[in-house]
Amino acid sequence: MSKTYNWAILGCGKIARKFVDDLQLLPNARLYAAASRSLENAQTFASEFGFEKAYGSYEEMVNDSEVDVVYIASPHSHHFEHSLLCLSHRKAVLCEKAFAINSREVSLMIEAARKNSTFLMEAFWTRFQPSFLKAMEIIRSGELGALKLVRSDFAFNAEYNPEKRLYNVDLGGGSLLDIGIYPIFMSLMALGKPVEIKTMASFCPTGAEESILMSFSYPGGEMASLVSSFASYSSTQTEFSCENGFVRLNRRFYTPTTLTYWKFGEDEKTITFEKGIGFGYELEAAHVMECLDAGKIESDLMPLSASADLMEIMDRVRKDAGIVFSNHD
Repeated sequence: MSKTYNWAILGCGKIARKFVDDLQLLPNARLYAAASRSLENAQTFASEFGFEKAYGSYEEMVNDSEVDVVYIASPHSHHFEHSLLCLSHRKAVLCEKAFAINSREVSLMIEAARKNSTFLMEAFWTRFQPSFLKAMEIIRSGELGALKLVRSDFAFNAEYNPEKRLYNVDLGGGSLLDIGIYPIFMSLMALGKPVEIKTMASFCPTGAEESILMSFSYPGGEMASLVSSFASYSSTQTEFSCENGFVRLNRRFYTPTTLTYWKFGEDEKTITFEKGIGFGYELEAAHVMECLDAGKIESDLMPLSASADLMEIMDRVRKDAGIVFSNHD
C-alpha cells in the first residue's frame, strides 16, 4: 500500500489547474499546499481545490517540512530556478515541460537532484499514455519492419499578445518550447538523437518564434519531419512509417484518443483508448509516487537522461533556427 504524499503546487496558473483536477483523483495524493508569488492567488487556488495551506512565496512553501513533492507549473524561464529551490530543500520535484530553457540549466538541475539524493522528473505526461505505449510496442515488435520516417505536427491558432507567455521571449515564449517539444519527443522516443538538424522558422515582432519546421536525419538513413506553430491549426497527428506499414497516433496524439495501424496486404485497424479516471495527468503523478515508494530519485520510464537528450536536441534546433532567449543564452 502506497503511503500518502503531501503535494504542493508551485505556480497557480492554467496548467496547474488541469494537473490538480487529476491529482485529486488519486487516493494517495493529499492536496496540501498551493504557492504563488501572490498570497491572494494562492489562497484562491487553495480554496477552489481544497488545499490545506496557501503560501504567498515559494520560499515559505519549501520550508514547510510537511511538503513531500512539488509540482512546478511556473513559466519555462523559471523552471531552473524553482527546481533548484525545491531540490536544495530536498523536496521531490515533478517539473512541467519544457524542463528548462537550455542544456546548461538541465545539467545543473540533474546535478542538484543527485547531490541532494532527491527525486526529479520532467512532467512529460504523454510518456505515460496508453496510446503512446501501444504505438511504441507495435514499432518495437518489428511486425511492420524497420521504422524509416516520423512525421509529427502540433499547431493551433493562438491569439497574439506580446505580454502573454506564448509570445514573450523573456518567459521562454515561442512554439518550440511550448508545443514543438511534443513532435521532438516523439522522434526521440522512436529514433533517438539525430545526426543532422535543419530548420525553417518564422518570427513575430517580439522576437519569439511563431512557427517552425524541423527536419532530422539519423545514422541509418531514417528521417523525421516535425512542425509546431501558433499561427494555424493542424491535424496534430504523429505517423510512424515503417518498411511494411505504418502506425498513426490520430488527432490530439499527445492524449489517449485513437491509434491506426496498417500492414502491407492487410486492412487498416484502429484502436480506441477509453478516457481514464482523469484527463491523463494522473498517470504521471501516480508514477512519481510509485517511484518515491520504491525509494528512487529518478524514473525508469522518464529518466533524466531522456530530458537531457530532449533539451540537447532543442538547443540544436534553436541554434539552427536563430532562436535566442537573451536572459539565458
